[in-house]
Amino acid sequence: MGIGHHGRTYRLDWEDPTVREWECTVLWSDPADPEAGIVLDRSAFYPGGGGQPPDHGVLLWQGVSTRIAGTRKGEDLFLLPVAGDPVPPVGTVVQGALDDTRRSSLMRTHSGLHVLCGTVFRDFGALVTGGNMEPGEARMDFNLPELPPGFKATVEDAVNREIEANRPIDVRFMPREQALANPELVKTMGVTPPDEPQLRIVDIVGLDVQADGGTHVASTAQIGRIQVTKVENKGRQNRRVRIKIVD
Repeated sequence: MGIGHHGRTYRLDWEDPTVREWECTVLWSDPADPEAGIVLDRSAFYPGGGGQPPDHGVLLWQGVSTRIAGTRKGEDLFLLPVAGDPVPPVGTVVQGALDDTRRSSLMRTHSGLHVLCGTVFRDFGALVTGGNMEPGEARMDFNLPELPPGFKATVEDAVNREIEANRPIDVRFMPREQALANPELVKTMGVTPPDEPQLRIVDIVGLDVQADGGTHVASTAQIGRIQVTKVENKGRQNRRVRIKIVD
């Protein structure tokens, strides 16, 4: 699998996360078995992973619309159509289009989680033990045995200061050996980056650098204000921080 590819599919979501519409060609499908999925030569659909859900959208072809509701990963990236929708045959030129509201919200949310992670690691030395997100809201678990007084308000204020700083969010690829030589590139306990020669690195300049495959906004100011809605105990060692994006 080359840089920027998943199997035969070129990852437009990695090249430019602002892409919402594009032309592409169907490389594989089975109209008799829609659940097998559709493989495109170029795709902006984020397939899901790292806590970020997959994109939704449509494929438009020959006056027909095929709604895409998810993905299935394997050697190729398979787009899964909504049950009952027609499947374009191999060789069909299609127009792809993402649900912009969903994708944009997920980008802001994912970048917000990275700001949260970087802030908590810097200020409290805590690593991530888990996380998940939906459009506009998310949670992240931290290895934080002792909860400092005023933690909820302190974290919310610190995170929003970083957002207001309008830090650039850069994305690049780095040789795996070089990336793993920096322990701060993996801030999730028990997680090993994909076994690929090149790792994708997301850098919130001056705050947080991580190996990550998700989609992000271009700067922290685009996230919008974050509210820490709740901090929960999840065992002796873990604290769950729930956030939402507020305008």
